[in-house]
Amino acid sequence: MIELEAGKYAQVLPMLDLVEINSLFARVVLERTVTGKVYTDNPDDPRAYYIAHPYGMSLVLGDTGNTAFVDAVCEYITNNKGGRRTAEWLQADPAGEWTGIIEAAAALHNSPIGLDGGFRAEASSRAIQCNTRVNFILDRTAFAAAKKAAGSQPAHIARLNGEHFTMLEQGVVPRFFWRDAAHFTAEGAGFVLLTAEGDVAAAAFSSCRALGQLEIGIETLQAHRGKGYAFAVSLALIEYCLEHGLEPVWACRQENTGSYRLAQKLGFRPVLTLPYFGLAYEA
Repeated sequence: MIELEAGKYAQVLPMLDLVEINSLFARVVLERTVTGKVYTDNPDDPRAYYIAHPYGMSLVLGDTGNTAFVDAVCEYITNNKGGRRTAEWLQADPAGEWTGIIEAAAALHNSPIGLDGGFRAEASSRAIQCNTRVNFILDRTAFAAAKKAAGSQPAHIARLNGEHFTMLEQGVVPRFFWRDAAHFTAEGAGFVLLTAEGDVAAAAFSSCRALGQLEIGIETLQAHRGKGYAFAVSLALIEYCLEHGLEPVWACRQENTGSYRLAQKLGFRPVLTLPYFGLAYEA
């Protein structure tokens, strides 16, 4: 795979516009809102791309006719030679042939032959996970009903500010999606639920924002889970979106039952599922 110069990222946008899945994370890389990586098959006559977001999400799209590029992608995702230095979650444009290519590479990699000639316990940690990603759309009538049924929400919900940004360290938190606190407060949006001591118990925030859409990131600190806090902060952020003419976007692994159920409780309904590949990395 050949790394594409950042100055050429915009040339990928027309191809990305044709991808009929939630790909805001790839768009913000191409628009250089965040610093990711883009690889191509041929910098002079590009037909295929691999887009990697700094949080570890990636997308492959385009033509599969360049055998060298296909082989390089398969080598990258299996990481048999150690070229990839981070874990990733990979999606492929469902309109092309990439999903079948990745599934075949994963099957071989996960086989006893692929994992060092024997599927030992330590080898299993290098297996490629084959999960399902779900794209949702908000049913506004269902959201209104959910909001009415929920009644009054906790009073200690506040806009997520620069101080909260630095307080949130672990899990799905804004610092993985924005350059810094100033960048988030200038272009992002979010809400936190605070404890009586002023600590953040849960947060809902924009992980990506582009094209009039806001993708929701959500995190509840371990000690505060099971109390409905994720619902409360998500409700506040969805209301913010609707008040500001933004489409709230939700996507998650189907295997993440907490996020999957929360989305539907808030009035989102699943509209698309696609394979989602967890690419392991061992330091």
